Amino acid sequence: MYHRFNESKYPSTNIEMNIFKKHMNMIKESNFDFSKPKDLKINFDKPRKKKEILITIDDAFASFYKEAWPYLKKNKIPFILFVSTEPVGRNGYMTWDQIREIEKTDFAMIGHHSHSHDYLIDQTNEKFLLDIKTADKIFLEKIGYIPIFFSYPFGEYSKFMKDYISDNFVLSFGQHSGVIDVNKEKFELPRFPINEHYGKIKRFKSIIETFPLEYKKLRPEEKKLTDKSNPPKFYVEFFTDQKNIDKINCYSNEGESWEQSNIEVIDNILSIKFRDKFKPRRGRVNCSLNDDGKWRWLGVQFIIKSN
Repeated sequence: MYHRFNESKYPSTNIEMNIFKKHMNMIKESNFDFSKPKDLKINFDKPRKKKEILITIDDAFASFYKEAWPYLKKNKIPFILFVSTEPVGRNGYMTWDQIREIEKTDFAMIGHHSHSHDYLIDQTNEKFLLDIKTADKIFLEKIGYIPIFFSYPFGEYSKFMKDYISDNFVLSFGQHSGVIDVNKEKFELPRFPINEHYGKIKRFKSIIETFPLEYKKLRPEEKKLTDKSNPPKFYVEFFTDQKNIDKINCYSNEGESWEQSNIEVIDNILSIKFRDKFKPRRGRVNCSLNDDGKWRWLGVQFIIKSN
């Protein structure tokens, strides 16, 4: 997941183009394919013979159109551009003409990223619905259809939000790190956020070489925590054929401190006894497994409601 390009005053969402080109070349030179967004709807449930890398761009900043789009267009690299409808045309953002230019290609797709790009999880359910439906109307007016893929602003969602999105879209994406596989929940798909700090070549290489840590069930389903549900009762049920479960390591940031998690694994079920409550605004759990030389990764994000 990328945002801005060659905008160094925003390091948390920016990537320099020379580094971005190196990322794309690493994928080209690897044994991996670029994932074609237009195939996702049809082929999501079909196991791949080899790994695919899906490129996504959030927010439709003007720097993407100016800096990255010419390169992606020249090389016909597939990607999804997630657009929030309210800021389109404002200073620093793409215009609808530019978005339609990209939409007309056969290798890129436009995704839905809400209307306001606000912290929608803090709004009432009614305001969340109004925001999404407002964007729907604008997409219909500007490009003639409502995009089938959705990206949660800030990667934040409640069960109510996810349930609505699952009834109205084909797939949706968060911002928790991880690798997609056919068993992942289609409406909380992970992505690795890439920026100046987390986009360095060594880390990018490790990301594209990481495999999914597949599971049958993950709880809690509600990722928005309240005083009563914080810390959550967390467990992951793995498939019985998953080897080396005893080698799993998890780290979590409850109490505002990243430390190794207190895990217990019984009969393919991993549970975590958290040391403390997660502090506002985000709680995270990251688990990794060295599976006979294959590194597998699983990330989870919780949103903590402030009082």
